[in-house]
Amino acid sequence: MVPTASLVMMSVNAVAGIAIPVALVWWMVARKGARLSTILTGAGTFIVFALVLEAIVHQVVLKGPHGSAIMGNTLYYALYGGLAAGIFEEAGRFVAMRFLMKKEPTAALPGVAYGIGHGGAEMMLIFGITMISNLVISLLINICQPDTLFSQVPGEAGAQPEAQIAQLENFNIGSGLIGLWERLSALVLQLGLSMMVWTAVRKGGRWLWLLPAAILLHALVDGVAVMLVKSVGMVYLELIITALALAVGAIGFMLAKRL
Repeated sequence: MVPTASLVMMSVNAVAGIAIPVALVWWMVARKGARLSTILTGAGTFIVFALVLEAIVHQVVLKGPHGSAIMGNTLYYALYGGLAAGIFEEAGRFVAMRFLMKKEPTAALPGVAYGIGHGGAEMMLIFGITMISNLVISLLINICQPDTLFSQVPGEAGAQPEAQIAQLENFNIGSGLIGLWERLSALVLQLGLSMMVWTAVRKGGRWLWLLPAAILLHALVDGVAVMLVKSVGMVYLELIITALALAVGAIGFMLAKRL
């Protein structure tokens, strides 16, 4: 059985995961005059480069001859995962901003709007939709009981549902709050990285160093999360990630003032 408090927390996270990005989009368009097309460009770029292209590369690399060696070594996995995320997402940002946002003015607003689209799509798809799915499965578990719900699943394939059930039954308010905290930190990170790449695209020249810097910072944050997830508590890990995200966000804020 999944406790009622856990179901409530999943509901709160599901609503937050959808409502926060939608509210930010409304605020940017209605209050700040940003173009909805710019926000949708950010969302679409995240889907194509992170959820499609990067996922294809993961399938090729991690299921290839060196996949077991990468996944079996925390350092290798942190380096690979961090760099893959950094390269694909920042390259996607650069391509979208360079070729799809030509008509945007050289100002901070388009970069922020793109970042809300990119980070908002990540929050909705990875967090909000996942929480809705978890909530539905949890309700089915409580109504049908796990033995009945997965009684027709073959032996080996049944291990995955069993693991998911155990995870949902152990879900609590604390883990739910940490998950929401993580997504808010990620949103700040995406905004900061978007401003770095937007500045590189619009100012060019000596400012192009901001693109590789964004790739490395993105890789650093993701790599640190992989390296520390098993060695420190989740609260301490999120404090570290939040500090890094705020630092990147501060860089983005300073660049916004220059634009």
